[in-house]
Amino acid sequence: MRLTPIDRDTLWDRAYATLKAALLEGRFAPGERILLRDVADSLGISLTPVRDAVNRLIAERVLERGSVGQGGGATVPLLDAEQFAQLMTVRSSLEPVAAAAAAALASHEQLDAVEHCLHEMKQAVAERQPEHYLEAHYRFHFGIYGTCKMPIVQEIIETAWLRCGPTLRLALPEYVPALKRYEFHVAAMNALRQGNADQAAAAIRADIESARQDVCALLEQQAAAH
Repeated sequence: MRLTPIDRDTLWDRAYATLKAALLEGRFAPGERILLRDVADSLGISLTPVRDAVNRLIAERVLERGSVGQGGGATVPLLDAEQFAQLMTVRSSLEPVAAAAAAALASHEQLDAVEHCLHEMKQAVAERQPEHYLEAHYRFHFGIYGTCKMPIVQEIIETAWLRCGPTLRLALPEYVPALKRYEFHVAAMNALRQGNADQAAAAIRADIESARQDVCALLEQQAAAH
C-alpha cells in the first residue's frame, strides 16, 4: 500500500485526512493490517502524527486496534453481512435525501465535475483498474452530496462510507467488471441535470439497494465457506 507523501505542516490533521481518504476510496482491504511505520514511511513523516491519526480512527470505530506485534498499528475491520447491511441502511436513508437537495442546489460546474467522475468510472473498468473505479465512484457520490448544504447529513454519510468502503473493495471482482450499477449512476446524473429531486433520490436509493443485495450475498457465501 503506497500513500502520497505529505508536507510537514499540520501533520496530524493531514495524516488523518490521508488515511480517511484511502478508506473512503476502498484502498484498504478488509482485514488488512495498517502498520504505523509503513504509513509513516509512505507519508514521509514521523510516527507520532500517524499514531494520533490511527488512534482517532480507532476511537471512531473505523479501524480496530492491532495486536502488540503490529507495533501499535490497526486492522481494517472485516464486516459480516448483517453489519454491512446496517451501514447500507444508513446510506439508503440519507444519501437519497442529499441527492434530492443537490438536484435543486448544484451548479452546472459542479454537475460537470460529477459527470466527469462518471466517465472515469467507465474508463477504469475498460482499462481493468478497479482501484481507480472505486476512487471515481467515491468522488461521484460525494461530488453530489457536497452540494446539498446539509453538513450534518454529509458527516453521517461519510462515517457510513468509512466503515463500508473496504468491504466494497472486497466485492470488486463480483460487481465492477460488468458495471452492473452504472445505469443507476447515469439515471442519477440525468435527474440532477433536470433538477428532478424525486428521480435523483430514487436512482441513488436503487444503486445502494442493489449493492447491498450483491455484497451481502457475497459476504454470506464467504462466511458459509469458512
